[in-house]
Amino acid sequence: MTHKSDIADLRGELRSLHKLNPETAKGFSALSMGAMSDGTLDKKSREFIALAIAVTQRCTPCINLHIEALIKASATREELGAALAMCVQMGGGPALMYAAHALAAWDELAAPVA
Repeated sequence: MTHKSDIADLRGELRSLHKLNPETAKGFSALSMGAMSDGTLDKKSREFIALAIAVTQRCTPCINLHIEALIKASATREELGAALAMCVQMGGGPALMYAAHALAAWDELAAPVA
């Protein structure tokens, strides 16, 4: 399994869940769109916050999706490293393990397509 295939699998699972519960999916989508709309904080800042929560809450699928979004938002690996350091400081040993996972996801997903 790779991070890319994990993301693809997750998206398929989410589509199935959304078909089963369309009103919940619509509500969550509206919440997400509202929380992610630019305002005081830009998209990249919001994604770093989401990633930090994902790392400290130990949500591997969330980490993968927010790493993908950060790459699209033009974040750098160095910015990621600084954010992950804060995750480790706030979350201790478990956050260290998920921070390492987030970095591995970045390295795979940011790699040029061959």
